[in-house]
Amino acid sequence: MKHYDHYLHKHREHHPQIGIGLFFIALGVALLVATNDMLHLGGIKEYFTWETAMIFVGVLMLLNLQFIPGLLLMAGGAWFLIDDFYGEIPTLIKTVYWPAVIMLIGISFIISSIFKRKNISK
Repeated sequence: MKHYDHYLHKHREHHPQIGIGLFFIALGVALLVATNDMLHLGGIKEYFTWETAMIFVGVLMLLNLQFIPGLLLMAGGAWFLIDDFYGEIPTLIKTVYWPAVIMLIGISFIISSIFKRKNISK
């Protein structure tokens, strides 16, 4: 059983250079969005806050196939970013947001189990 767990863990990890490459690509995209004000938030200072850092780390975790922590970080960062963006969160978003996040977590469990099955069969 111990060998089996090591096999799954070994084949699911990326090479360190892939993770670093994904980090720089995501950082470049974030800088491109911030310098061109694509989200209409204002200056560059409004783009690089703790909320956007949570979303950024969540995206990196998703790219490294860590679905649950990535989704939770992105959802938490987006929740607080929406609060700052709107001033007050609209009622529709308040009632739908967290149930939708929980459904996405359930979907990510299903997707990750499919990836595990494919790795086992190889």
